[in-house]
Amino acid sequence: MPRLHITRVVFAVLLAAHFCGAAVFAQGKKSDSVVKATAKAEKPDADGKQTVTITIAVDKGWHIYANPVGLDDLASAQTNVTINAKSKPQEVKVTYPAGTLVKDKTVGDYKVYSDTVTIKANVVRAKDDASPLDVSIKVTACTEAKCLLPATIKVSVP
Repeated sequence: MPRLHITRVVFAVLLAAHFCGAAVFAQGKKSDSVVKATAKAEKPDADGKQTVTITIAVDKGWHIYANPVGLDDLASAQTNVTINAKSKPQEVKVTYPAGTLVKDKTVGDYKVYSDTVTIKANVVRAKDDASPLDVSIKVTACTEAKCLLPATIKVSVP
C-alpha cells in the first residue's frame, strides 16, 4: 500500500475518533450491529438491464456517512455499495441519496444518513449471466458521542 494512502487511512480513523470518541473503537463493536440492509432486484430485461433497490435501516440515535460525505477527510467512511455476480456485470451505476447536512464548525460540514435510506443501482448483466447478484454495503455507524468499527454488510439477490 502506498505510504500516502496509509497516511490518509490513519488520518480518517483519527478524525472519526475525534468525532466519535476513541473509546468505542477499542471495544471492537462493528457497525453492522446497529445497521441492517436488504436488497430487492427487478428481473433483468432482454438486454440484461436490472434495477437493484438497497434499503438500509439504521438504529435510532445512530447515523452512517452519506455518499458523497462532503468532507474529504471522511471519504473513507462514506457508505459504499458494490455489486458483483458470477460473471462480472458489464456496468453498475449506483445512485446515492443526498443525505442530511451536519454543520460542524470544528472540522467542516458533512452529510449523513439516518433511520432508513434507499439506494438504487442499475446493473447491466454479463451476457447470459443469470447468477445471483452479490451486494456489499460498506458502512461506518456513529452517534454524536461515539463511532463503531466499519463493517461490510453482504446480501444476495436473484
